[in-house]
Formats: sequence, structure tokens, C-alpha cells
Amino acid sequence: MDFGKLSDISLVNFTLPPDHPDTLPLLNRYKTGLPQRPKIHIGLPVWVNKAWVGELYPTGMKEKESLLWYGKQFNTIELNSTHYHIPGPDTIERWRNSVPQGFTFCPKFPQLISHEGPLVSSLDLTATFCEAISGLEDKLGCSFLQLPPYFGPKQLPDLEKFVQYIPESVPLAVELRHPDWFVDNVASLELFEVLERFRVSTVLTDVSGRRDVLHMRLTTPTAMVRFVGNGLHPTDYTRIDDWVAKIKVWLEAGLQELYFFVHEPDNTASPELATYLIEKLNKVCGLDVKPPKKFVKAVQGELF
Repeated sequence: MDFGKLSDISLVNFTLPPDHPDTLPLLNRYKTGLPQRPKIHIGLPVWVNKAWVGELYPTGMKEKESLLWYGKQFNTIELNSTHYHIPGPDTIERWRNSVPQGFTFCPKFPQLISHEGPLVSSLDLTATFCEAISGLEDKLGCSFLQLPPYFGPKQLPDLEKFVQYIPESVPLAVELRHPDWFVDNVASLELFEVLERFRVSTVLTDVSGRRDVLHMRLTTPTAMVRFVGNGLHPTDYTRIDDWVAKIKVWLEAGLQELYFFVHEPDNTASPELATYLIEKLNKVCGLDVKPPKKFVKAVQGELF
């Protein structure tokens, strides 16, 4: 992900912002008296990377088997390929059958919908896309609509009409990038009220060059975080530590579901940082998310 990347991060304040004032009250409204097991999904933005063969994937693995082995290591994927084309039924079926129970795909809405004019002008295409990804059945996670930097507060009515059109069977989160959403308090309040009313989640993007988009406002009991690291720089790990502490607070307040996607330059190092995140979450939050395992040589062959 190139959005917000910097070549020099020495002056960046990576301190995680405090929660938006409405986030914890929102979570508390969803909290019940009965203990409930939160759904925790940790993954990457791709499943194909040749550098992972021999460590994350077995030596000699064919590239077409990447999703099969990815699904053994992680329980979700940020599905960016759908941003460029709508997959056909055969592709959807292949994806669904390649991963185990409990795995979820999080498809990004096609750019023809999100970037090519008013959202409401693409409702037919939106219906086609929603029907396509619904074929993932129980392996459909939270889809996300990444709006372009020029989609500002004046276009809120367009967004409001659009989110009403999305079927309830297709969970949705929205990622915003126009700076005015984060400096205009009235605009942000109106935006979050709309998203909360229609049970649409927000995407929190943690990236070096755009700290403003880390608005820390949840509008449903589902959080989606897109974390962009800097080549396993020491700050990548301290930032993850801060996120673990934050997630613990949210879980105690009533967070029901978390999607957390780890990006790194060319994503070669993403599994390492994602593993660190999972191990920290398990330790600090008392979770039991299965971390990925590296392949090792054994007498019988290659085993976990």
C-alpha cells in the first residue's frame, strides 16, 4: 500500500491517538452481561509471495497452491484483487474451497464503484459485486469500501444512499482519506452518525505519512485495522505493542470482532510482524489465535 508511505520516518510521532469520545460508549452499548468469545481475524494483504516458500510455505510448493497454504497459516485475507475486477463464480468457488472453516475473505470494493464518479451511479455494478462475493458464503468477512482522497464531506449524501443499498448479508467497512473528514468536526459527526445508523464499520489506517486518518472512531462492535509497517523498523514493534494495549481495552469494553491486516514493503516481512501481533494478543488479551508456523526439515519430509 503506497498511501501515506514516507521515505524518512525519523520525525513521525507514532503515538496511537486516544479513542474518539464516542468509541467506548458505542462498544458498551453492545456489551452483554454474558461472556462472549470475540472473533479475531489476523492476516495479510496477499497470499502469493515467492519469498515465503520454504518458510511460510513448503519448499517446492506450486504458486497455484499459495492460497491453500496461506489458509493453513492465517485466518483472514485483505482481498485487494477485487478492487480491479469482479471475480466470477468459478473463482469464488475455488477460493472458498481452498481455505478451512473459520477463514474469512475481506473483499475490497471495485474501483469502478469507489473511484469512478458518484457511488449511487454504480448501484447495478454494486449489486453484481455483492452477489459475487456472497458466493463465499460463511467465509465472507467484512468487505471494505476504500474511498479516494477527493471524496469529501460534500459527498456524504451520496455515501448515505449507497450504504443503504448494501444488503445486510454483506458486512461493510468504509475507509476515508480526504483530509476534511478529520478537521471538520461537524462533517465527521454527521459521517459517523450515518455509519452507526446503518451498521457500517470504519477502517482505521495506521500509516506513517497520514496520521490524521487514524481517527479511532468505531461505529459498530467490529474494528478493521490496516497497519502499514516500515520494513520491521523498531517502531513497527512498539506500534504493535500499542495496538495490543488498545485492543485489550476495546475487548473489555465490548468489541465483538477484529480484523487486523499487516502490510510491509513488498510484504515479504509481513508474516513476521503478524506473528508478533498474534503472540502478543494471545498473551496480553488471553486469546488463543493460532500463530503461523515455519516449515522445518524432518526425516519424513517437510512438516510444521
